[in-house]
Amino acid sequence: MKGKTVMEVGADGVAVITIINPPVNSLSLDVLQSLKENFDEALKRNDVKAIVVTGAKGKFSGGFDITAFGGIQEGKTASPKRGFVAVEVLTDTVEAARKPSVAAIDGLALGGGLEVAMACHARISTSNAQLGLPELQLGIIPGFGGTQRLPRLVGLSKALEMMLTSRAVKGSEAHNLGLVDAIVPENELLNTARRWALEILERRKPWVSSLYKTDKLEPLGEAREILKFARAQARKQAPNLNHPLVCIDVIEEGIASGPRAGLWKEADAFEELLRSDTCKSLVHIFFAQRGTSKVPGVTDLGLSPRKIRKVAVIGGGLMGSGIATALILSSYPVVLKEVNQKFLEAGIGRVKANLQSRVKKGKMTEEKFEKTISLLEGALDYDSFRDVDIVIEAVIENVSLKQQIFGDLEKYCPPHCILASNTSTIDLNLIGEKTHSQDRIVGAHFFSPAHIMPLLEIVRTEKTSPQVIVDVLDIGKKIKKTPVIVGNCTGFAVNRMFFPYSQAAMLLVEHGTDLYKIDRAITKFGMPMGPFRLADLVGFGVAVATATQYIEHFPDRTYKSMIVPLMQEDKRAGESTRKGFYLYDDRRKASSDPEIKKYIEKAREISGISIDPKVANLSEKDIIEMIFFPVVNEACRVLAEGIAVKASDLDIAAVMGMGFPPYRGGILFWADLLGTKYIYSRLEEWSKQYGGFFKPCAYMADKAAKGALLSSGPMGQPKSRL
Repeated sequence: MKGKTVMEVGADGVAVITIINPPVNSLSLDVLQSLKENFDEALKRNDVKAIVVTGAKGKFSGGFDITAFGGIQEGKTASPKRGFVAVEVLTDTVEAARKPSVAAIDGLALGGGLEVAMACHARISTSNAQLGLPELQLGIIPGFGGTQRLPRLVGLSKALEMMLTSRAVKGSEAHNLGLVDAIVPENELLNTARRWALEILERRKPWVSSLYKTDKLEPLGEAREILKFARAQARKQAPNLNHPLVCIDVIEEGIASGPRAGLWKEADAFEELLRSDTCKSLVHIFFAQRGTSKVPGVTDLGLSPRKIRKVAVIGGGLMGSGIATALILSSYPVVLKEVNQKFLEAGIGRVKANLQSRVKKGKMTEEKFEKTISLLEGALDYDSFRDVDIVIEAVIENVSLKQQIFGDLEKYCPPHCILASNTSTIDLNLIGEKTHSQDRIVGAHFFSPAHIMPLLEIVRTEKTSPQVIVDVLDIGKKIKKTPVIVGNCTGFAVNRMFFPYSQAAMLLVEHGTDLYKIDRAITKFGMPMGPFRLADLVGFGVAVATATQYIEHFPDRTYKSMIVPLMQEDKRAGESTRKGFYLYDDRRKASSDPEIKKYIEKAREISGISIDPKVANLSEKDIIEMIFFPVVNEACRVLAEGIAVKASDLDIAAVMGMGFPPYRGGILFWADLLGTKYIYSRLEEWSKQYGGFFKPCAYMADKAAKGALLSSGPMGQPKSRL
């Protein structure tokens, strides 16, 4: 169904125009066209004295219809003519009308929705409505006049904060800021707005065109200082992004040259940014994130998730306590099991500490803390497991221990209970080998810290039932995670894709690149930290254990370096021992360590490698490509083997599991922007110089030969491991 607006004229002479485009009344081009036609009609009709704009079913409008972006970017849909919405509809029709209009806001007025409301002569809102301009999250700027009207309504500093951080405010705060004129209960919203519109007409309430309001704007010199500070902050916080700076320039244009000039500059900037790689990447991530929970053959069978009344977590270490925290935060009762009282107390202590840190930050009240922690109970045996609906095992990565636990679970848990493992590398078939419950065994792989990191890898074997996957998807959603469904293999999706990340870094270091230069280049690219700082954080024990798995399963393409084992011999284990690739002070601040050279030199001797002058002097661009192209190559294998359902799931896995910069669109989207042929030729060239580690896989070779996108999916139908 196309979106539209409908108009009803009451006996009081007020025309109520309602935006109808479920689920959030987004402003598609149809809706905007319909809004203009309704306004034109209302202005012509003699029985209409004033106008109220509102949204159907308790939502004003969630903003411009993002689904239209793709069509415009690909040239399939014509872009609306320059300034059509901001100038023609909102400024010259709505705001310039000789009949007053009032926006009646409930639910949300975000992006274009708020921009429509700001063009009206007054705004009435409910106290909990969300108002904001979050466009910068999508790599664009407000394009319907928001850059000009918001500063004039709330002041320059507040407007900059709301736009640059994409932060929405509640109705009550919006009222304090001057963004809305009154707060009323939901059941009085429409009647109050109607009366207000008539009172504007009778001059008993101010008739305000927000575009020409100046009382909240500082004098030009002072305004320029504020904008200069905002630019410095934007450069510091988002050095790779241009659109925040464009937003500031557009705001400045309106203050310096007048709002109308600002509107035209905004229209041109919006048009240009819409076609930028940053916008394409962020819009891709927006839809990819919403698409991860759609799985053919699982979520299209009409299954409903079963009710989960009680969850058990085995293991109260860092992962187990984090998982328990995430569950009780979403009101799930949890039993935390440990092997002895000392470990159990430590596990419960960790959960309490996780919650206390929320209390300290003001995100949780003491009362809520008490209520939340009361959902957690400790256990040393399986007695309280007789009525649990799902168990999540989070013990150390030891096959025989996990097999023993799953054998016990089969005995003590009810037959419907889901048996989940948080393993990050071990084959689930191996874990459940000695049970008769393979259909209810599933991987629930959280990322550390589990109560904070947003990704949940749901791992299915060939035997996992669709019902179990639907249930775990539902839990993932309820504990506010983005779930990605993957197949069963060594490392699953995230760790498997990224195992070449640290290995490529080791290869470069052994061939002569400075390790600190690598970390700087990777951080500058947009990763939270480089591979060496990450290895320190995770700890060398984990790094060696996982590397062993990859050497065993993918011997043809693993790079074996002795640097870490040599450092371990000297009791260096990473950040936990204050010595890894970096040195750490009391406050965990990292600094480079000249002693690292001796381990690198010794590793070179063992490997029989000499310094390659070309590698020693790599540019930042080359470092990024030599580290990430092997990751792209492995992602292609994961896709070709059917481990991932679709390429966009791997993009989300890279962004949410490894911190790959979202404004680059995820690992395969980024690769497609660079071009398959280019990546293939680089890998081919390096594989001749440095061996099989860089050898492009068959999937990539095929896509390069056809000039096809890597994200276009596997050749024919590969044998799926799912």
